[in-house]
Amino acid sequence: MAESLSVRIRHEVLDVDLSLPLEVDTPITVVFGPSGAGKTTLLRCIAGLAHPGDDAHIALGAQVWQQGQSTVPVRRRGIGYLFQDHALFPHLSVEANVAYGIAKLPQSLREQRVRTALENARAGHLLGRDTASLSGGEAQRVALARALASAPKLLLLDEPFSALDAPTRDQLRGELREILVATGTPALLVTHDRAEAWALADRVISLVDGGVQQIGSVEEVFNRPATVPAARAVGVENILRGEITERVGGNVEVRVGDLVLLTGNPEGLEVGESVALCVRAENVSLMSDAPTPTPAPNRFTARVTEIRERGSLHQIRVATNPVITAYALGSGSHSILQAGSLVTVDVVIERCHIIASAHAPTETS
Repeated sequence: MAESLSVRIRHEVLDVDLSLPLEVDTPITVVFGPSGAGKTTLLRCIAGLAHPGDDAHIALGAQVWQQGQSTVPVRRRGIGYLFQDHALFPHLSVEANVAYGIAKLPQSLREQRVRTALENARAGHLLGRDTASLSGGEAQRVALARALASAPKLLLLDEPFSALDAPTRDQLRGELREILVATGTPALLVTHDRAEAWALADRVISLVDGGVQQIGSVEEVFNRPATVPAARAVGVENILRGEITERVGGNVEVRVGDLVLLTGNPEGLEVGESVALCVRAENVSLMSDAPTPTPAPNRFTARVTEIRERGSLHQIRVATNPVITAYALGSGSHSILQAGSLVTVDVVIERCHIIASAHAPTETS
């Protein structure tokens, strides 16, 4: 049976009480949230690098690391820690850096651990190299090997790829899960990068303003946020305040401003309840308006008010009440969709998500 990480911290920005099973076959729990949410503070408290307050409780299975003022030192927690900037010692060789945390092992075992850790981190080719000569990606591989060399019970990763260039970052993300599964190492990884969370997470903790908003799969947290702060944190572009006006089979109609949108009702909410309706911009399609568009649920006409380039995509806002944001491919849409253009707007019914009144915003956002 998998051990669980139990954390109760009420200190500074953090107000957290959670229990996480740490399974080796689904190893990565991502702590996701905006800057200032308390993500790094949470990791530092778990590691023992920051004091979590007098009422804190932190334990891994039966091992209690923090109970009030009683604390287990960092070196005895069996934790590996990978920082943003790799934190290698430039005056030491690659081997010496990897061996730094296992200096008390017999030399033969220590040397074997170093070789194995470098191979596991896909960095065996770096044996014998000077640390100062490493590229950013190579240095982060060595830092990962150092973290793995002590066979940690839990690996903590604080924005581990944020300082790397995009191609290197993508490559290391793709390999990290394979490495952690192969070594049987559960990990808690902090990021504010949505692409990183999607690429890596088996489970996501949504952390906003020091509080846990939601814990679930990446699909649940990003596509079915439990609260409005969670929806904002994961970047839902359309969060619309409204009221359920009618049941339509298994769906409900929600009036948001001048619009009536059809959506599913997984929470069994009642007519008359206030809700927040969430729709990602990629689930809103725009078409150059035909003279008489075929009537359909969640289809209406509106004028384009703003177009913002976002690389290969354009972010497009249309003059509905409330304003709706959509995405369209830049190459073909820019010549067709101009500010002032009349368009047909389709909102995908199956991708509308409603949040109950207790978590709805106080105004349309």
